[in-house]
Amino acid sequence: MVNFTILAGGYSTFIATYLFNSDANTLSLLSQSPTGQNPSWIDLHPTNKKGALQSFFVKQDGSLTAAIGQTSSGGNGPAFAVPLSTGEVAVMNFGSGNGLIIPTEEDPLQFTEGAPLISFNAPVSHPHMALEVGSEVFVPDLGADTIWRLAPTGRPGAFKIQGQIDQPAGSGPRHIVVRDSQLYTVHELSSTLTQQAIPPTPASPGPAPLVANFSVIPPGLPAGASMAAGEILLAEASPAQGSNFTQPFLYVSNRNVGVQDPRGDAIAIYAVEPQLAFVKHVFTGLDQIRGMELSGGDENAFLVGSGVAGSAGVVVLKRTQGGADLEIVATNTDIPTRSSFVWLD
Repeated sequence: MVNFTILAGGYSTFIATYLFNSDANTLSLLSQSPTGQNPSWIDLHPTNKKGALQSFFVKQDGSLTAAIGQTSSGGNGPAFAVPLSTGEVAVMNFGSGNGLIIPTEEDPLQFTEGAPLISFNAPVSHPHMALEVGSEVFVPDLGADTIWRLAPTGRPGAFKIQGQIDQPAGSGPRHIVVRDSQLYTVHELSSTLTQQAIPPTPASPGPAPLVANFSVIPPGLPAGASMAAGEILLAEASPAQGSNFTQPFLYVSNRNVGVQDPRGDAIAIYAVEPQLAFVKHVFTGLDQIRGMELSGGDENAFLVGSGVAGSAGVVVLKRTQGGADLEIVATNTDIPTRSSFVWLD
């Protein structure tokens, strides 16, 4: 029997803890740990695995202690936060078009105040994510239709905009992954997945041309459906000898914010090699998938997901056909909606 503990944030005042048994294919709600308002995005510290990004200790039973550290995001509507390998924490404010990269103390659960606010110079700015790429931090800006390239200036928490990778007008870049020199972007407003080669220098002149551009919208939607792409995940080929997962795949969630499909929202699957190619849509029964996460490890054998509307709860899907397909193996409806996940080791 293999048990996985999963933490789940959401638009509530708690983080939920689930237990997934991969032999029995059961998903059980273990606890609800109180937090501040709307812990919609959670992550683990990269070096201190006992502490989550929101500065809690994770106890042995998967529940959380009271908050250890707390600091302001510096703006309105923070939509995403992620720890960097430096110990800093990047927080992006969707509502106010700015963000912070916050240093931490020697104790990585304590935040250092005074980091300079990063403002994105655009008529409309809605930064929605941050991703560490080498020494840079990439920030997809849904409002500005670009991906900002931030570089450290020498002191903790101080970053500057040193370039950008423009996206198709009106596409609304939401989340990204990087593989080697390739940038894969999921666009909320156009419901597309694009691939671009990352310009070798941040200030490279001219736009980065699209290598590929796919619609992620599933077929056969009901009249009145209104689609908005959500999350993108990359599962690399497993290095484990004898693994079934010998090819990399991308998984992109769709969110139907209009008339709901009886099949629920779909996850679009794409093969990455030898070139980006659509494989299939897998319908999940979820309503407005916003959060999903791979199980990690060499295999990335499972994917957990949930919607932010309706009552379908949380589902765990197993990667099958070498990653080219997904099968729902467990469901829990104790909590109707969730928005982000962390698999614990």
